[in-house]
Amino acid sequence: MLDLRAVRSNPERFRAGLRRKHADPKLIDELLGADEAWRAGLAEVERLKAVRNKASEAIARKKKQGENADADIAEMRTVSEQIKSLDEEVRVREQQVNELLLAIPIPPHESVPDGAGEEDNVPLRFHGQVPEFDFEPKPHWDIAQDLGIVDFERAAKVTGSRFVIYKGLGAKLERALASFMLDWHTEKNGYTEMFPSFIANEDSFVGTGQLPKFAEDMFKLEGLPYYLIPTAEVPLTNYYREEILDASMLPVKFAGYSACFRSEAGSAGKDTRGLIRLHQFQKVELVNLVKPEESYEALENLLRDCASILEALELPYRVLDICAGDLGAKETKKYDLEVWLPAQRTYREISSVSNFEDFQSRRAGLRFRREEGAKPEFVHTLNGSGLAIGRTVAAILENGQQPDGTVKLPKALVPYMGVEVLTAP
Repeated sequence: MLDLRAVRSNPERFRAGLRRKHADPKLIDELLGADEAWRAGLAEVERLKAVRNKASEAIARKKKQGENADADIAEMRTVSEQIKSLDEEVRVREQQVNELLLAIPIPPHESVPDGAGEEDNVPLRFHGQVPEFDFEPKPHWDIAQDLGIVDFERAAKVTGSRFVIYKGLGAKLERALASFMLDWHTEKNGYTEMFPSFIANEDSFVGTGQLPKFAEDMFKLEGLPYYLIPTAEVPLTNYYREEILDASMLPVKFAGYSACFRSEAGSAGKDTRGLIRLHQFQKVELVNLVKPEESYEALENLLRDCASILEALELPYRVLDICAGDLGAKETKKYDLEVWLPAQRTYREISSVSNFEDFQSRRAGLRFRREEGAKPEFVHTLNGSGLAIGRTVAAILENGQQPDGTVKLPKALVPYMGVEVLTAP
């Protein structure tokens, strides 16, 4: 949610931000028009209330003096009806302002590169050696099925397409990765482990920005004001919703493991095979709540924290600086971590690391106070995937595959798995 006072004082900054995000800058004019109408209505209501108060005083005075107050009573009734009608108009106009504030994207940070879409994202650096094979590398879905560690067909029977059931060492690998990632982030990167609910209410989704705009991307519980979470970002960011934190509590650093549920609306035909784009997957999510002046340093640290998992798992990756046209509505700056998948001979996203500044905290009423008696301020919120587990499984299978069909595991996972190599039963 935008700061309405900031929009009033410098509307061109926000128009320019929308242009960079390839959104309609006229939304700012629409917001200012709705705001002006709302404030004019409020002023008129206050004027009419003053008229009514004077009429009430005149009525009381005339009655006390035994004079006829019928004309004043009639005037007061007329004014009261006007106030009642105008109050409803003001309520509608205020709702229009709030709806626009919820819908308009936040401007990108000045450091974000210009561009129209993903083809304009800027590679910042590459890490790790891309493996060379003396055989044709298999895609991860073939490797996993040959090893007998996943079952897509029975998952489709049990639920539907784009679901998977892990079994045997596959189930253990999924569990091992979650434990490894949580241990790494809590012991090395200073996070507090959280295990959130997988269902959240509508207020929580408004707080993090999924509602009202992206309802079609989620699974709603029929007849109830609840949704299945698409990421632990939702419950973790809303953990302190409508609270004022003491500055000594910041930064807050949460690491939460959860199942994630996404309808993938609009993604028909994309990644229909394998573990890349499922309706249910598991992920370790990192959420930071920080002071405003610290958020961009926190973004770099968060990127480092997420990348450290890839490095520990010996997976080659690259970092992309996401261009303005490819940013979401709530993001001021974002990096993508993309892992190398040999069978596709390309890098694929495995983590997004984003700064939202005060876009979410204004929606969620999430504030802090620097010292006793000081005016509360909105925190800045950030999050990153640390990491998406299914995509990590895919990367381990493809990068660690051997000529005999086995898969060599990263050394860091061996203590969690109890084996060094995945083999078919």
